[in-house]
Amino acid sequence: MSSPLVTLLSDFGLQDEYVAVMKGVILEICPTARLLDISHLIAPQDVRSAAFVLYASHKYFPPGTIHLAVVDPGVGTDRRAVAIRTGTSFLVGPDNGLFSLLLKSQTDWEARRLENAQLRRTPVSSTFHGRDIFAPAAAHLARGVPFESLGRLCGLISPPWAEPVIGKEVIQGQVIHIDRFGNSVTNVAIEVLRQKAPVEKWVVRAGGWAVSMAKTYGEVGAGEALALAGSTGFIEIAVNQGSAASKLKLHPGSEVTFRLSHPAA
Repeated sequence: MSSPLVTLLSDFGLQDEYVAVMKGVILEICPTARLLDISHLIAPQDVRSAAFVLYASHKYFPPGTIHLAVVDPGVGTDRRAVAIRTGTSFLVGPDNGLFSLLLKSQTDWEARRLENAQLRRTPVSSTFHGRDIFAPAAAHLARGVPFESLGRLCGLISPPWAEPVIGKEVIQGQVIHIDRFGNSVTNVAIEVLRQKAPVEKWVVRAGGWAVSMAKTYGEVGAGEALALAGSTGFIEIAVNQGSAASKLKLHPGSEVTFRLSHPAA
């Protein structure tokens, strides 16, 4: 790409210099790069939420896009710094589960450690790998450096929150993201429910509340809770014209139980 596209996703916020510094590093290495922000308002250290936002947005970018994602509570530790090549894009960031939801939709990918010292800034800070490791790696990929030059092939961790626990009549999930409306996105896809029974047969319990499945917000009254498939295909707990996060006291990590209902004998 003559003007390679690099997206940025982080929990750095908009108050400090961190995002601008990463952009400056990228443009110094690859002046022709186009930079686009996905979000920098991920809650601090909320890897689950960042993984969902990246999953929900990545498919709408053109082939060859480089996605730089930095939500890194383990910065400075022995967690791996990685780049991943999929069939359509590149991913750069920490190996902490950040790419787990996205890679579930990919059939062919490979990951490499970011260990080539010539492709990072020096000295490397123990607290700002976004500046010194991840942004340089994304920039070098943008200017055409071979993916293989980044480092050795490696595997990736599989965090427990990336998959629900599926039983015969019960599916145990959890909230992985809360949007600005208070809709609480779970890690349970609607297809997981459909594989076992019609969607209307499931009863959902979240935050101590029993919630019925619906197709639209308008199927319940204002202020009432419901569960429905969101635009990404994951089940969301919502409140019509309200906030499920506030009403049901939900947060990332909150348990959500899906149980098959049976008609009385």
